[in-house]
Amino acid sequence: MEVNIAIAFVAGVVSFLSPCVLPIIPGFLAYLAGGLSAEIKPSRKEVFINSVFFVLGFSLVFAALGVLLNTVLTFVAYDVQIWLSRIGGAIIILFGLYLTKLIKIPWLEREHKITIQKKSKSKYVTSFLFGLAFAAGWTPCVGAALGAILALAATQPGAAFSLLLAYSLGLGLPFLIVGLFTAQAAKLVSKMGKWLYLVNVVFGVILIILGILVFTQSINLIASFDFINNLIQ
Repeated sequence: MEVNIAIAFVAGVVSFLSPCVLPIIPGFLAYLAGGLSAEIKPSRKEVFINSVFFVLGFSLVFAALGVLLNTVLTFVAYDVQIWLSRIGGAIIILFGLYLTKLIKIPWLEREHKITIQKKSKSKYVTSFLFGLAFAAGWTPCVGAALGAILALAATQPGAAFSLLLAYSLGLGLPFLIVGLFTAQAAKLVSKMGKWLYLVNVVFGVILIILGILVFTQSINLIASFDFINNLIQ
């Protein structure tokens, strides 16, 4: 169980580090804190507070998904759980192959950008609303990592809330750190470009292995590390 939670947390971090997400985050948070005005340079405190509301927005959605999966799937029949494991495992493998660039998934290639037609009277409300929209799948990179965790949560409904909470923490903590150090983060991001692709490939391989274990209902081997003993013997 702890290993799955760790994987969910890493999935959140990978979502943040995705090449189509990370480069725009520092400017995006500063833009929100400026009240949707590019001419205003917000303070570090304002950027951080807006980051908190942004994180709360998408965390609320992920937590609700976890509760929903737990409620709906906990009491399903054993035969249904077997098929959920097979379907969920196949989906996780699919997303893993996508992150390693071994296959293309057309509907994940389309970016889902957030647009708000009317300014909110409160910058914090606006940031919260952006967080809600972000959870719906702002970019294909987030869709791949989040989709894999949702598939894992569907195969383990009792742990669905914990998995999605861990994912939210993995995605949210970097947002808060960038909110505190926006200027420094922007410089660091510009130097990290060549490593972002590698992060996605490595996590893609992890998802493929995880998907195989879920598909074969061998996920418990990770917790006991029996699979390592079997390889050594």
